[in-house]
Amino acid sequence: MRYFIIVLLASASLSAQTYTGFTPASAETQAQQETDFLNQVKPADFKTHLKTLTQEPHIAGTPANEKVRDYMVATMDKAGWSVDTYPYEVYMSSGPGTSLVEVVSPVSILLDQKEEALEEDPYSQNATLVKGWNAYSGSGDVTAEVIYANYGTKADFEKLEELGVSVKDKIVIARYGGNFRGYKAKFAEAHGAVGLIIYTDPKDSGFTKGLTFPEGVYYNPSAIQRGSLLTADWTGDPLTPYQPALPLDHKDTPERLAPEDAGLHTIPVTPIGYGAAESIFKHMKGEVVPKTWQGGLPYTYRVNGGKDLKVRLKVDQPKKMTKIYNVVATLKGKEQPDEWVILGCHYDAWAFGATDPNSGTAMLLSLSESLGRLAEAGDRPNRSIMIAHWDAEEHGVIGSSEWVEQMKDELKAKAVAYINLDGAVSGKNFGASSAPSLKTLILEASKAVDYPYTEETVYEHWAGKKPEPNIGNLGGGSDHIAFYMFAGVPSLSGGASGPTLYHTNYDDFYYYENFVDPEFQMGPMVEKLMGILSLRLANAEFIPYDIERYATDLELHFENATQQVNSFYSDFTGFTASSQAISSLKLSTTSVAKALEKLLSTEKISKRQKNQLNAQLLALEKSFLDPKGMPYGDWYKSLYASSDPFSGYASWILPGIQYQIETEATQDLKMWDQRYAKAIKELDDKLKDMLESL
Repeated sequence: MRYFIIVLLASASLSAQTYTGFTPASAETQAQQETDFLNQVKPADFKTHLKTLTQEPHIAGTPANEKVRDYMVATMDKAGWSVDTYPYEVYMSSGPGTSLVEVVSPVSILLDQKEEALEEDPYSQNATLVKGWNAYSGSGDVTAEVIYANYGTKADFEKLEELGVSVKDKIVIARYGGNFRGYKAKFAEAHGAVGLIIYTDPKDSGFTKGLTFPEGVYYNPSAIQRGSLLTADWTGDPLTPYQPALPLDHKDTPERLAPEDAGLHTIPVTPIGYGAAESIFKHMKGEVVPKTWQGGLPYTYRVNGGKDLKVRLKVDQPKKMTKIYNVVATLKGKEQPDEWVILGCHYDAWAFGATDPNSGTAMLLSLSESLGRLAEAGDRPNRSIMIAHWDAEEHGVIGSSEWVEQMKDELKAKAVAYINLDGAVSGKNFGASSAPSLKTLILEASKAVDYPYTEETVYEHWAGKKPEPNIGNLGGGSDHIAFYMFAGVPSLSGGASGPTLYHTNYDDFYYYENFVDPEFQMGPMVEKLMGILSLRLANAEFIPYDIERYATDLELHFENATQQVNSFYSDFTGFTASSQAISSLKLSTTSVAKALEKLLSTEKISKRQKNQLNAQLLALEKSFLDPKGMPYGDWYKSLYASSDPFSGYASWILPGIQYQIETEATQDLKMWDQRYAKAIKELDDKLKDMLESL
């Protein structure tokens, strides 16, 4: 949508700003409010919050994590926000339990499962740090031969079959990368493996990339990536699909699945560092791997270890019902309080979590204080702004999913947008992925903020030598999933990234202040950008969606899908019904955008008309929600976007069709064409109704 007003903003760039959805008068007011907001930002606040949040390891379900919760509640309450805590009771691994990895023969070696304590890094010496573990591992004690499966992707296991290598009754060792770790376990178990060991290869993050910690930013030999293995056919608590996991003593607590019916993994799985993995690889004597499977250890990698190499893997990991807590604070809007702009980040971590997630948490706490000071000075936003801190994300995006399931009806009616800021200040490279309707807005906002260490705006630094920055499509892996893919709320994930010691015990404040951003300038930068983005969403007369982007993006996605289908089905004639629907949609989006722009220019908009049009704008994204959902899990309702069910992380656009492409199925392509055409027509009809209101 391109309804906008151009005004001069007194930012460091002194460039013309585009205010989508504003009248000329309100654009001037907005420009002044943004200047006032930028003056409220106190750069030192981010560092203070980050250091406080990361004093102790704080895994979900522990008293240390509840201490972080209480700090966030107190901070936002003091800043003038109304703070609510949402408790849930979910089925989770309660800790690493007991585990060991041991080379049994040809020699006996007990492998290290915890990072080395470093003299340089006092945090690494914390007595409460635990060994590497994968939540939702099965329990077992197995001794077997070893098979190397590269990244453990679907394609990698298929390659092993092609090579005539069976993993049945073997222990698989696979390196991190390529897919979500839970799918490594899922594929290994499906192919008959009795256990799985996951490690970070130095080729992916280690000495082959550069200096390792504590000299540099890459994994040292003892660094271990932790993480959940949860791969249910839905996101959230594994025992309460579609329903919020309210506490057991709550009057509306749902009936829960039995754990054995939740599809959890049964084989033991644990992560190790590449220093420990080396003790396995150096004894492997089997067939040489395909060329692309060679990693960075100083050995020729082998597919199998041979009969002489035996490894023991033992995991005894308890699981139980566990209390978790979301914290959601609201700065109530003065004119349209029942329209919500929501920003969020989880706060639970595998250890200290300095970059992931608490750089995002610290930034949001600073933002709550800056917006609170702005409101205290009499400059409250028109719509409500909500800042949410989610629990148990690391165990499977649980906290946010339960909240969305609990609030789904209100969210469908009231949520303007969800902005996810998981680890949002973990480096110096800004980027974003977004629903089509929010892409233009983030580009516009990035022109209003300076990028530190340069003479550029964030937009200019982000774009580099390109005419416009690249904006990705949303996939899996974080708290936007339920908002976007289950409830149909337009969502965006953004922030500054860089190399991190992801999910290791070394992701601490020492690492952050020495390697991530020693000057602590990126936190205030991201705060300023997200503040301006949220204020524009909160104050525009008409919600500033780029509705024209729907048609242009859909047209491109269907062209790509057609090419993919033609690669294995030469008789395919295209998605005819959907293409026809898009042609009509293009006309409607252009007409509505022009009509809105004209109406804004008159500055004669009644309260009733504004409320009606905004309600219609809120309903647009819901056109893609399909009650039948996806074939790989009907919890995923969005026809537009989904996480990849074979990797867990990648973005699938047009997921119903993409599933047919991935499985090379042809019999249902016409059916999916009709389902997509119906959704596009519904969106088109909503826009035509808007046109009548204009």
